[in-house]
Amino acid sequence: MLQLLEELAPEFGTAKMFRPYRDVRFSHDKTPYKTHQGAVVNPEGRGAGAWYVQVDADGLMVAGGCWRLESDQIARYRRAVADAVQGPALEAEVGRLRAAGWDIAGDRLVRVPAGHSADDDRIDLLKHKALHASRRWTPEDWLHTREALDRVRRSWRDLETLNAWFADNVGATTKEPRPRR
Repeated sequence: MLQLLEELAPEFGTAKMFRPYRDVRFSHDKTPYKTHQGAVVNPEGRGAGAWYVQVDADGLMVAGGCWRLESDQIARYRRAVADAVQGPALEAEVGRLRAAGWDIAGDRLVRVPAGHSADDDRIDLLKHKALHASRRWTPEDWLHTREALDRVRRSWRDLETLNAWFADNVGATTKEPRPRR
């Protein structure tokens, strides 16, 4: 994973590799180690929009977009989705990614968000509180070769437009950072 991230850094930026152990203080499951290794790249100065990679017994997973938005970012996200120019741009990008085999997911409201109507264009996108695209490959021999690097690189490049949309329309949070426990 370290070598993979090193090779990707010149194009995408420095990655943060997640710790291999879990915080078990408040968990019923006291298994101390994670069963996967993941890393994320949050490009500096862009705020929202990141790339993710993960390796585990199920294979390789790559993703991009936003996983957790603060309330001020969600408000900007919904304003942009409702906008006559930016909304269709995101809708087209999500459609393009789906057609290319990406899974689109993210935390969503069950009900229509406040200030919007069930008849609004792009209501499905408006319900999102986070939005990301991901793709998985099952374990095969290529996973131990440079083909894995090439697939991650191609996939992250494919997510450039989605991440740029988030950077341009959502940006960084203006809220005070939450205290770490």
